[in-house]
Amino acid sequence: MKRTAFFISDGTGITAETLGQSLLAQFGNISFRRLTRPYIDTVEKAQAMVQQINEVAEAEQFRPIVFDTIVDSGISDILSTANAFKVDVFATFISPLEEELNDRSSYSVGTSHSITHSANYVERIEAVHFALDNDDGGRTRHYDSADIILVGVSRCGKTPTCLYMAMQYGIRAANYPLTEDDMESLQLPSSLKKYKEKLFGLTIDADRLAAIRNERKPNSRYASYAQCEFEVREVEALFKRENINFINTTHFSVEEISAKILVEKGIERRFK
Repeated sequence: MKRTAFFISDGTGITAETLGQSLLAQFGNISFRRLTRPYIDTVEKAQAMVQQINEVAEAEQFRPIVFDTIVDSGISDILSTANAFKVDVFATFISPLEEELNDRSSYSVGTSHSITHSANYVERIEAVHFALDNDDGGRTRHYDSADIILVGVSRCGKTPTCLYMAMQYGIRAANYPLTEDDMESLQLPSSLKKYKEKLFGLTIDADRLAAIRNERKPNSRYASYAQCEFEVREVEALFKRENINFINTTHFSVEEISAKILVEKGIERRFK
């Protein structure tokens, strides 16, 4: 079965999308077509949105699922006329919170993702710059400023994990690829030895690694299963010998990988 889900907001749509995706993930037997519609902030846009939802309902013979974080009650009421199953995120959670906190919500548009906390915004940008400047072992002289240094074979997920931690949590993350030379000596590169307490290893199943590398360099020794299996085996042996914590990234999303790393290393997020 396939259903369509809309994530609708009068802001960026990030909140509606995040919550909606988390809820839909609980239904593994159903395939969802996911459509995000940000900045639905006028009556005209809302009416056009209703038309689009109704067209999908008619074409698919199933009501679309709508997750919305619309603040304006007039626009929200228009969306409610659509032939859809509507989950109003704010209506579901804000009213009980108002009662518990004995206070009224500001009902402001886009406050959670605006540049309200400028210090956090600057921290986020600086962390992203750090991750890019210290990607793939290109520079090591700034490792003393790193919160964490990810190590592992090429194409095991180091770069996206560093960037996610920078964007989401303001973590200054560097990464260093372990080469065949490092594996043959079964020793940490000299540039990493004095930062051992900051190291965290990533590994991956050899068949998955081969598939990823084949997309980049098809039919090469670099992408062969034998080479991938050798590198993974040797790197895991190195991690164990040097007592470096590591996780296998094969079946985890970048969000899950990042969260596991922060917990295992005891690193506090700079902002939440």
